[in-house]
Amino acid sequence: SLPPSRRTQEARPLIAADTPYASLTPDLVLDAVSACGLWPDGRLLALNSYENRVWQVGLERAESEPAAPVIVKFYRPARWTDAAIIEEHRFARELADAELPVVPPLAFEGRTLLQHEGFRYALSARHGGRAPELEASDQLQWLGRLIARMHVVGARAPFAHRGRLDR
Repeated sequence: SLPPSRRTQEARPLIAADTPYASLTPDLVLDAVSACGLWPDGRLLALNSYENRVWQVGLERAESEPAAPVIVKFYRPARWTDAAIIEEHRFARELADAELPVVPPLAFEGRTLLQHEGFRYALSARHGGRAPELEASDQLQWLGRLIARMHVVGARAPFAHRGRLDR
């Protein structure tokens, strides 16, 4: 039998403070997209993400053109600083400007990191992709060149706010 203090901890139900996304409801997702001046049509699709919460949100059509969905990414609270996220957004824009296949976040009133109901989030255009065939040497060579180009762009200036990966 477990000691009483241990039994209490294991039997205690999770509360909103224990789950950072407990209040991230579909309505809040739609409201956050609306706060950017876009018109969600109610279609939501949750996308795979380990650390953050990511949704595809359908938009109302314009008069003559269909509106492409947007991707909205809600950042895990207290995981990264605002400065680190903004630095990541700037790097994504720099990579896209260098014609690398990267989808940078969209800017609204000059800002890419947005806030709504206590959540930090960013929107981006939806672009399809595919997994590489890792047995195909031409695709491995292409991936190697892509990574090299990313490093060339990244070497232009050091990151000031992002964590460092090393041994």
